Amino acid sequence: MTPVERLVTTSAVSARMSKQKSRNTGIEIALRKILHAAGFRYRVHRRPVKGVRREADLVFGPSRVAVFVDGCFWHGCPEHGTWPKNNADYWRTKIETNRRRDANTDQLLLEAGWLSVRIWEHEATDVAASRVIETVQERRPH
Repeated sequence: MTPVERLVTTSAVSARMSKQKSRNTGIEIALRKILHAAGFRYRVHRRPVKGVRREADLVFGPSRVAVFVDGCFWHGCPEHGTWPKNNADYWRTKIETNRRRDANTDQLLLEAGWLSVRIWEHEATDVAASRVIETVQERRPH
């Protein structure tokens, strides 16, 4: 296994990055509130498929829908993603690896009968919630 490259960075950048939330972000909470108010029930931060070490932000078990809320920076949003100038090679590799893992996750879940819904952090929560609701309703067992 290759050792992780140590980043050269300032203490201010390090402090800012350490405060980045990976769970229960603002959009996640807002999305959950809208879905719950609409009568939808879900599991939070769960692995949809046993044996697949990928955790979805929201899991709708009976419908087999896994919702992922992706940060624009961390997942390389085509609209808002940025490529840092400091440690550029490290960050490009990191973000591109995240994108490949996201695509692989979607494929693994699809093969197991699940559907992934990916939401960008910049999306309006009401629009994102509508997309989730529509997908869950279409896939509900009859």
